[in-house]
Amino acid sequence: MKVPSPGESITEVEIAEWLVEDGDYVEKDQAIAEVDSDKATLELPAEASGIITLKAEEGDAVAVGAVVCLIDTSAAKPEGSAESSSAAKDEKEVSAKKEVVAEKAPQPAKAKETYASGVPSPAAKKILDEKGIDSNAVSGSGRDGRITKEDAVSSVPSMGSPTGGNRGESRSKLSMLRRKVAERLVSAKNETAMLTTFNEVDMSAIFELRNKYKVDFKSKHGVGLGFMSFFTKAVVKALEMYPAVNSMIDGKEMVSYDFCDISIAVSGPKGLMVPVIRNAENLTFRGVEAEVKRLAIRAREGEITVDEMTGGTFTITNGGVFGSMLSTPIINPPQSAILGMHNIVERPIARDGAIAIAPIMYVAVSYDHRIIDGKESVGFLVAIKEALENPEELLMDNNIKKALEM
Repeated sequence: MKVPSPGESITEVEIAEWLVEDGDYVEKDQAIAEVDSDKATLELPAEASGIITLKAEEGDAVAVGAVVCLIDTSAAKPEGSAESSSAAKDEKEVSAKKEVVAEKAPQPAKAKETYASGVPSPAAKKILDEKGIDSNAVSGSGRDGRITKEDAVSSVPSMGSPTGGNRGESRSKLSMLRRKVAERLVSAKNETAMLTTFNEVDMSAIFELRNKYKVDFKSKHGVGLGFMSFFTKAVVKALEMYPAVNSMIDGKEMVSYDFCDISIAVSGPKGLMVPVIRNAENLTFRGVEAEVKRLAIRAREGEITVDEMTGGTFTITNGGVFGSMLSTPIINPPQSAILGMHNIVERPIARDGAIAIAPIMYVAVSYDHRIIDGKESVGFLVAIKEALENPEELLMDNNIKKALEM
């Protein structure tokens, strides 16, 4: 079997995990490995049934088209292979454990504990006090475990007071996807003139709409009426008003798009993934909610494809689901701007000359100042704010039931 191409521009993948062992019998289309590209984690299915011989180790970087395993298609399927191999494996593990117990060397006799165990001699105590070291952190080599002057002299003070807690550490290799995300984030910080502008949104109108229509909406369409459809529709409206935000730099040229492919940042099992809602300007509230649900499920279950994450002209990220109050989101290159949503908190605001309590969300737009001016970025975010605070007029054309297809 050769490594298939996961998508355009990808030249190599990394073997994240073998799901079978060398010499196993595999069935056709059975998932035999997980491979990481710089855009997604994908499963590698067996192309035929037979005995498999692995030709790459976990963690190896393998070029697209390279051989990663051999499958002997002439091999017959072993009788009761699943049950027998499982039983043999269990028996082997039990046998190994018995051998380990049998071969374990006898433990040395434990040192006798007395009133002197762990107690420093007067000379040792003076040295430990001068060093600021707790005697409990020093092992005594004297009779019955007493701490001697030599023990105190050779002891090294730690940074801070010793607590006796676990101070272990572990190392694990970053996946190719995580390394690529890190590379792109650093690139975005270093290669763009990134600025962030902030605003706040009174979510009262959206709360009222959702409370009134969400039950009927879900029963009719099979998806919930969430916040993402309102934000996506508001972003599309604002992008149409400020086309520079829906543009990218390509060398010495600015490329502007007459469509809105909205990337939605999703936290997946392998890290951050950004599937794309294509032509969001043509979708209804139901269409946006259905697409967001479909893409989020595929991303979280590791089924998302490279094509579903390629492209995008603008990104929305929602740190509010994790409790974030405010952040400065990083641009998703080569895009020029990103909207950060945050948690919704009841806050006191001034309304009609009086203090009122309202559900408030802080929002942020990070943008590339090379092609987006401050006036455009601020105007863009204000347009989003106005659309969210008056959705019936600006997002639904004063016809709620038609907009929600009720």
